[in-house]
Amino acid sequence: MIASVHGTVLAVRLDAAVVEVGGVGLLVQATPTTLAALRVGATARLATSLVVREDSLTLFGFADADEREVFEVVQTVSGVGPRLALAMLAVHTPDGLRRAVAAEDLAALQRVPGIGRKGAQRIVLELGDRLGAPHEVTTAGRDTPGVVDRREQVVEALVGLGWQARAAQDAVTTVLAGSDEPVADDEVAGVLRAALRTLGGARG
Repeated sequence: MIASVHGTVLAVRLDAAVVEVGGVGLLVQATPTTLAALRVGATARLATSLVVREDSLTLFGFADADEREVFEVVQTVSGVGPRLALAMLAVHTPDGLRRAVAAEDLAALQRVPGIGRKGAQRIVLELGDRLGAPHEVTTAGRDTPGVVDRREQVVEALVGLGWQARAAQDAVTTVLAGSDEPVADDEVAGVLRAALRTLGGARG
């Protein structure tokens, strides 16, 4: 198994990045949030998981080992493959998934494209406590996610992908329809994807 890659980022796409390791460019599939932190020409280190199929070898990359572990554990659920597991991490942080499973929050799980009510029920039933407890620190009995506004994180991610700051801010404002409501942790990926679609349309 390829547990990690460390090298120069040659390219960043909406769904993957190319990282040069030992003169070889490795295509690494990742979530929009992970990809937004990468910079072309900079050095990056990603925790990775290699998925082997009869006709393909696919490398998935993650911001840290915890994200990779969650990716691998959720695939033990029947009907959950690597693509759906990655989609779960695109919508929720690892701790967000832990909270959703622990609380049997089917609505939260159904926010992931490809997961319906029955799929969400199966995930809760088969995972149980296998993901463990959330790692993040809480304050005054309240989870930090959902309280801290991540709007600027989305703007910074867009700038990191090559957009001008003003255009990035306008796109995020458009996606949020001018609302002043904070962007929670588990909403970052969705807002980022919607902003990218908006910017893509403007570019076209």
